[in-house]
Amino acid sequence: MEQHYNAKDITVLEGLEPVRKRPGMYIGGTGIEGLHHLIWEVLDNVIDEAMAGHAKNCIIELLPKNVVSVEDDGRGIPVDMHLQTKVSALETVMTTLHAGGKFGGEGYKVSAGLHGVGISVVNALSTHLKTEVYRNGKEYIQEYERGKPKYSIKEVGATQKQGTKQTFSADPTIFPEIIYSWKTILEHVRQQAYLTKGITIKLFDKRTDTHKTYSFYFEGGIISFVRHIARGKVLFNDPPFYVEKKVGENLVEVSLGYVDDYNEHVYTFANNVFTVDGGTHLVGFRTALTRAINAYAKKNNLIKDGDQITGEDVREGLTAVISVKLPDPQFEGQTKGKLGNPEIRQAVDTVFNEYFGYYLEEHPTEARKIIEKTLLSARARLAARAARETVLRKGALDGMTLPGKLADCSEKNAALSEIFIVEGDSAGGSAKQGRDRKFQAILPLRGKILNVERARLDRMLASGEIKALIVALGAGIGDELNLDKIKYHKVIIMTDADVDGAHIRTLLLTYFYRHFPELITRGYLYIAQPPLFAITKGKNKQYAYSDKQRDSICKELGVQLESDVDDQTVTESTDENSDDNVVAQQNAQESDESSNDVSQKPKQKAVSIQRYKGLGEMNPEQLWETTMDPEKRVILQVKIDDMEHADETFSMLMGDEVPPRKKFIQTHAKKVKNLDV
Repeated sequence: MEQHYNAKDITVLEGLEPVRKRPGMYIGGTGIEGLHHLIWEVLDNVIDEAMAGHAKNCIIELLPKNVVSVEDDGRGIPVDMHLQTKVSALETVMTTLHAGGKFGGEGYKVSAGLHGVGISVVNALSTHLKTEVYRNGKEYIQEYERGKPKYSIKEVGATQKQGTKQTFSADPTIFPEIIYSWKTILEHVRQQAYLTKGITIKLFDKRTDTHKTYSFYFEGGIISFVRHIARGKVLFNDPPFYVEKKVGENLVEVSLGYVDDYNEHVYTFANNVFTVDGGTHLVGFRTALTRAINAYAKKNNLIKDGDQITGEDVREGLTAVISVKLPDPQFEGQTKGKLGNPEIRQAVDTVFNEYFGYYLEEHPTEARKIIEKTLLSARARLAARAARETVLRKGALDGMTLPGKLADCSEKNAALSEIFIVEGDSAGGSAKQGRDRKFQAILPLRGKILNVERARLDRMLASGEIKALIVALGAGIGDELNLDKIKYHKVIIMTDADVDGAHIRTLLLTYFYRHFPELITRGYLYIAQPPLFAITKGKNKQYAYSDKQRDSICKELGVQLESDVDDQTVTESTDENSDDNVVAQQNAQESDESSNDVSQKPKQKAVSIQRYKGLGEMNPEQLWETTMDPEKRVILQVKIDDMEHADETFSMLMGDEVPPRKKFIQTHAKKVKNLDV
């Protein structure tokens, strides 16, 4: 069959059509993260005005019907005629990709919105957007539908205000779920306020009758940011180290502190954009930090000749914020996850090495604490290396006998394999019998694993359960970690639905977050959701994963459950396999008809409601059917939406400081229902 391919087969997308056709290219996706990215793009413009010294205030409002409003007191978008496009500069900016004041000239010296596509992309992905400009004593307005102007720019009167206000409604045909998270917005805005000295950002949530308001202003800038990150921990050097220095057209700003834990907490930014994957500024900082500490330690005879403190040693307990501002940042992709400018590496290296060296000389007490911590880390590193080599070598040698009680699968393709980490031998036994041996592996754990939040690697590797986990996954640990070698692309935590099960799950999540973060970012970590109830009527058996779902199923079956079981007409079940069964009897209607009436209703069957307190109560068939069968099961993928908040939460829940954890428990205790102890 002849194939015709000519000019008429070439599609040309004009204006903002490419954005609507492929939104993921511009905002990273159409999920919840992409939805919030619309707000970040508008806020970036406000931050650019603030960094240029023209804006001091920003107001963000979440309004009913998923409407968002962002207003600033900057210069206001220009409204005069643009010579190239022959329409107003405002319409050009709002409807043209790569149009803005960020590609040269005197508009902005530094900018977060590098690509000039931000506000036009928001416009393209909104069913309705209204721009109000307050400039030179006059107010101007223009509205758009899905990126197209409804009318030419209008002058609507005089005003004393100055700035720009953008009000938009995200397009539900682009975003399947439009739910703005107050918490997510709060954390992002807090971060921007730390990084932009002198700006006040106010947040209003007006989506319900109960309005919420929050205001941010930080005079200390990133010094306050470091203190915030170190909240709940002991800072060895308070106030933290701080330097701000201009190198050519680039501005380098660094604040640093050391805290009494074993993890690294470093956040990097370029033009106020969080570079989650680091980049050249992070490389320059790490190089200079290691060099400065080694130089001070040797000069003051704190380490022996020939000894060397490594980068791994100096990063234990490190809490730092690196913020650089540069006129031409080279980010990877529109979502700007990594900075690539080579010149900024040398700028950060030079500035930080020089000024942190001065700091150590001028603060000998703090310097000695920092050196002592790094030396302790170095000794632990050597001990951990020996332990790690023993674990990995033993795992390689004993590969044929399998670690611990692992029941491996026959599938060798990691992408098709999964491992269940199961609580206890009883549940492990049921899982081993019920699994599909081809692609499902089972690793039962005995009791609760070590809390790795409070232990260095050397102590962690002395734990038998953790050693079994390391060898079973096959990806190594620490310096030897290589996720490309992992044996399973689904690592599923399967624990009981009680307090102990939740604790074990939290310990495992802490372990994976601290030592296998890439496992989470790659999307390999999951949590199994075993049912809480089995509801049986005759041969019909259904499973409920919550009290609400149980009540719904019972309602469908014609059984009305009361909140208080004692008020119901119930009898204890004689099922020996369960200690928590009730049978709700449905009363058969007594017929007043004569015995000759053939239409007499038969007696209805009882409905049995079984409450599972543990996985071990399920037989292999039930466990497969409810929790392990890929066709029917419910599993939750573990994701990290906010790295800073996740880090803070793990430190609070699993760290040494009791007061923050106690406050958390007291605050959320009333939200816990049906707690099984």
